[in-house]
Amino acid sequence: MDRISCSALLVWLLGAGGITNAQPLPGPAAPASSYAPVRIEEPFDQTQRRLTQAKPAVMQAHREYLAERYDLTDRPAADVTMSGGKPVQQGVRVRLRPGVTWESLAALSPGEIRAQDLWPAGFRPLPHPNHPEGGMLFPPAVIAELQRQEQRDLARFDLDFDLPDHFLPEFPAPIFLTTRADLGDVSRGQVVTLENYFGLFNGLLNPKQLEGLRLLLTPFPQQQFNATDDRRSVRPSRGVACFDCHTNGHTNAATHLAGDARPQAFRHRVDTPSLRGVNIQQIFGSQRALKSVEDFTEFEQRGAYFDGDPVIATKKGVNVLDRGSQVQAMAEMQALFDFPPAPKLDVLGRLDPQKAAPAELRGQELFFGKAQCVACHAPPYYTDNTMHDLRTGRFFAPVMVRGAMLTTDGPIKTFPLRGIKDSPPYLHDGRLLTLADTVEFFNLILGTRLTADEKTDLEAFLRTL
Repeated sequence: MDRISCSALLVWLLGAGGITNAQPLPGPAAPASSYAPVRIEEPFDQTQRRLTQAKPAVMQAHREYLAERYDLTDRPAADVTMSGGKPVQQGVRVRLRPGVTWESLAALSPGEIRAQDLWPAGFRPLPHPNHPEGGMLFPPAVIAELQRQEQRDLARFDLDFDLPDHFLPEFPAPIFLTTRADLGDVSRGQVVTLENYFGLFNGLLNPKQLEGLRLLLTPFPQQQFNATDDRRSVRPSRGVACFDCHTNGHTNAATHLAGDARPQAFRHRVDTPSLRGVNIQQIFGSQRALKSVEDFTEFEQRGAYFDGDPVIATKKGVNVLDRGSQVQAMAEMQALFDFPPAPKLDVLGRLDPQKAAPAELRGQELFFGKAQCVACHAPPYYTDNTMHDLRTGRFFAPVMVRGAMLTTDGPIKTFPLRGIKDSPPYLHDGRLLTLADTVEFFNLILGTRLTADEKTDLEAFLRTL
């Protein structure tokens, strides 16, 4: 049979002939890759329709998972607010296994906790709402305000932000400047954007700082928000700005996945850190240990905006900043954001006995003593400007949950504790919703075996910072 006859027979067999469900022979499995696909095979309208239809089920599954980890009810403390007046949530929200108490858990060794699988789910890494997908997610208040002021839409058609508003920093947050401490909050109760920054800060900042602020407020292309067909916004997007996450030089708890690790399951969720107190810090990024705020600023726009993938960044529109002028101006502006006032602290960062309550003074004694907090968080700003590995893997075996490999965390930056009540949720990925959760977490991590009363006193001290 000649070649033409063979071809005709094959066409008949695979088409109108007897092999009606023929499939191509399987090829070799695709190798793991560090790179995101550059060429998108599916038309954008199909991607949008598919992911929009899947969104309700994805978010419902994630909400159910969060409810398994936490008590998410709104229970504000009666006697403490953030610097702008938003109530602070009280109480431990991490759920324990039935029959387990915090006291019984603290009596066990890390090995016993791991062997009995008792480490609370809420103390394990917090997955992204859709970890295989990842990407920047903004709280509803942020999306609404930028839509109102700039007609710029940061909503995603495939995912919504996951944590309830009462566990987030106040919005808008007050702005305190190191150069004008006499003025107090200079935000005038507004969210600072390109629409209003000049009117708010002309006369308070020098020209270089004003230019730095303008750049911090300017949107540039990002992985999920760009003008290509590989985006998660309905319309082509101008992108995101630094202050879309760091609203008013603070944080709004917008979340993302760190671009440092591969494969996707091992990437860590990132809770946006505050820019308050940048001037006294020596390393930047929760786990990256970048050595200057200039490095951090440039890295964010060149790398973190695009999941650490410079190939995809070229496609989507990377913003290459000039180091000597633009980056430096942005860094100088960031260094002006100060911690909020702490009227009970003296110039050395300790409580003034004439102003502090007895519980707060007892908490300070615990902080510098039995609780061992000062080993990492030294006054006056309550940081040692280094990194520590908490070795959380002592307490639980790695497990895959919702597409995320929940495993040990590795080294984490020591964030300053000044103004800590203004910056929930806590830890680098936001897994600890309240200060009470944070006290319980470190009581187990450090093995300090605090009593219930001591935990309450320690939290009272943290609120004064």
